[in-house]
Amino acid sequence: MSLPRLLKSSIGAKTLMAITGIMLMLFVLGHMLGNLQIFISADQINHYAETLQGLGNALWLIRGSLLVILLAHLGAALQVTRLNRAARPVPYQHALDYQTTTFASRTMMFTGLIIVAFVIYHILHFTVVTDANLAGIKGTHDDLNVYGMIVAGFSNTIVSLVYIVANILLGVHLTHGAKSLFQTLNLRTSENANCLENFSKGFGVLVILGNCSIPVAVLMGILS
Repeated sequence: MSLPRLLKSSIGAKTLMAITGIMLMLFVLGHMLGNLQIFISADQINHYAETLQGLGNALWLIRGSLLVILLAHLGAALQVTRLNRAARPVPYQHALDYQTTTFASRTMMFTGLIIVAFVIYHILHFTVVTDANLAGIKGTHDDLNVYGMIVAGFSNTIVSLVYIVANILLGVHLTHGAKSLFQTLNLRTSENANCLENFSKGFGVLVILGNCSIPVAVLMGILS
């Protein structure tokens, strides 16, 4: 079977979604760990940002690669959804059928699209440096002051709430996504099922707590 035909099949689309899902999970983890350096010191998070900026064109290559991976993941998810609907054109007829699926699994497409929208917002808010988010932040024009940008951004309660809600949805999405990819890649067995289940839930909770801790800390005045 050719690669294009394989990717159009349910197995191919699910495999692509699983592989790109692993890549995105690793990025989410790395991005979170990098951002959590803000709790070490302002100099530490600023140095981290300067190190990334120092990558130059390589940083844009990484960003471009992540965009391709994200689009491939989204495309595979849409294909799986389309194939699933074609295979089951009649909605659930009984409440029991509906209850056998989890909230996370039923809302995967919804949470995925919300996350994509949030990623765009997040990039515009913190990655694309504009005069608007530089205003009033001492030293930004001379030295990269990511600490000041983050504190200024999350000092807005609405912005923080949007970020917190988006990361809760991200955690829910990751919990089911991690569980599903183990199944898709035939890594789930009766012996390790409980371990993988706990890992999936733990990873989702870890991402929620880690990412949400920053806006919460700003709102509470711990970071200022």
